Amino acid sequence: MDISIREMTIEDIDNVHDIAMESWHATYEGIIPRQLQDNFLGRAYSYDMLSKRMRNSNLFIAVVEGEIVGFADFSMVDEDGVSELVAIYLSPDKQGKGIGSALVQNGIDKLGDVKEILVEVEKGNAIGRRFYEARGFKIVKEYDDNFDGHILNTIQMVLKL
Repeated sequence: MDISIREMTIEDIDNVHDIAMESWHATYEGIIPRQLQDNFLGRAYSYDMLSKRMRNSNLFIAVVEGEIVGFADFSMVDEDGVSELVAIYLSPDKQGKGIGSALVQNGIDKLGDVKEILVEVEKGNAIGRRFYEARGFKIVKEYDDNFDGHILNTIQMVLKL
């Protein structure tokens, strides 16, 4: 499979929105009520919000056979060399094919002087946790997070580079 990774453009917004919706619904079914998911996704993946995120973070798109199949959003690297992997989502049928790994590696390569990458994952998201653990991320803390009135058990992980 030929995977190409590139920076996100304005023309990609609709595809990124659709991938976020599809991936969230598949990932968080039984973890986060659907109405809360849709409320969050409507805000976080609107045209205006994605346009703003493109200016203030590092958004990368994964393309396979001419089709956008995933994306990753890394924060800018701070003065301590830390970036947060804010989001990484793939079309559910494209998971397990090395695309997520390619997105993470591309972020590492493009971020410059990054020393650590932080990520937060819901404890109930076993697929996500296994993905990060397989790439060397280690758990640094666990806490309860109030997600629009719904309490989630969140795990913060770090990859030291």
